[in-house]
Amino acid sequence: MKIAVVGTGYVGLVTGTCFAETGNHVICVDIDATKVNKLQNG
Repeated sequence: MKIAVVGTGYVGLVTGTCFAETGNHVICVDIDATKVNKLQNG
């Protein structure tokens, strides 16, 4: 399943991670470029 999570605060990030760990393809979107870069770099 493909899932999009808007906002990677405490709730969005944990939710996206849980969905990804259960085998879903997850895309997270956030307006904070620094946070997005950190997520992309691991």
